[in-house]
Amino acid sequence: MKKVILGLSTLCLIAFTSCKEESAAKKIEESNLAAAAKRDAVSSKFPKLEFDKREHDFGEIEAKTQVETVFNYKNTGEAPLVITDIKSSCGCTIPKDWSREPLAAGESGKFTVKFNGSGQNKITKTITVTANTEKGSETVKITAFVKPDPNAPATVNKPATIPTVNSAVKKTSTQPGHEGHNHN
Repeated sequence: MKKVILGLSTLCLIAFTSCKEESAAKKIEESNLAAAAKRDAVSSKFPKLEFDKREHDFGEIEAKTQVETVFNYKNTGEAPLVITDIKSSCGCTIPKDWSREPLAAGESGKFTVKFNGSGQNKITKTITVTANTEKGSETVKITAFVKPDPNAPATVNKPATIPTVNSAVKKTSTQPGHEGHNHN
């Protein structure tokens, strides 16, 4: 009885799995092949982000003076450029006004960077542009020499006080000529 059930099960399995004798190669449609080839060719092409300048120097500025500059860029790649985010290395530098719409190959765009004049002396701030380029991000910089705030209260330098050491010296002998010597 077991052999009969096993034989019938095998026969059913063969009947259900062997519908048509058609190879997998014959099932592929030519239109799908063409679409896949086109997709693969496009996937190896990236946008390329080129700037008119990589660094902007504001020169000497007074402390707390707000300044701004514009970075112009162009998509010199072979695919649409999409900028998803622009961030700076600190809160004192604010990038703004960039398009989040795709930028076709050959087209240009721009964004503004505003710096609030904080810090002292030579400062450098980095702005990171996140996009669908091959590297995934590009950077530009701003620099400035921030002069002291003329309205800041002047700091007064007090003369340093030096503690005296006379109070720390102990006399261990009271004989004349033996002041300050320890005879242990």
